[in-house]
Amino acid sequence: MFEVFKKYILEKVNLTEEELALIRSYSVIKKLRRRQYLLQEGEVNRYKAFITKGCLRQYRIGDNGEEHIMRFGIETWWMSDMESYTSISPSKSFIDALEESEVLMWAKEDWDELLIKIPKIGEFQESLLNRSFNAKENRIHVTISYTAEQKYSDFITSFPEIYNRVPLHMIASYLGISRETLSRIRHHFALKPEFNHK
Repeated sequence: MFEVFKKYILEKVNLTEEELALIRSYSVIKKLRRRQYLLQEGEVNRYKAFITKGCLRQYRIGDNGEEHIMRFGIETWWMSDMESYTSISPSKSFIDALEESEVLMWAKEDWDELLIKIPKIGEFQESLLNRSFNAKENRIHVTISYTAEQKYSDFITSFPEIYNRVPLHMIASYLGISRETLSRIRHHFALKPEFNHK
């Protein structure tokens, strides 16, 4: 499992074997069954989690009991509630596994120690946070300014590897549209040869 992370991190940061061994010594392996929670609403997110296998989702539940999916995560993606993690406050979100999954986790205090001992990790984290911020800004823009058809097109173009792994009602939730609307849009797109999806 650590080998997946090692390959990922070495593509981004020049680390020695000693530094890799230190990172590994702080890591915790967690295996998740399908539908098992990594985090539940009300818990404090105390870990950074890196997905080595599987597919996860982060979502909140509205006052009407409806799920609102905020994001998905697959292999070599990070998945944590950063608001809860950084403020050490109860999470407003749930994170669960959509498939049999495995994650590597680092407790906040251990990760903070790694940042001190390996400054290059801090530089990497800064670039990761910048990319995450940009992705969230783009998601907000898409959500408030795109039509339902444009949202769908953007999703299948940007995340084809996720599109084929999650149920349609979850894609509809992520896009903020009804399943009926999604079905209509998919039928329309199926008639276009460049959008020949399942």
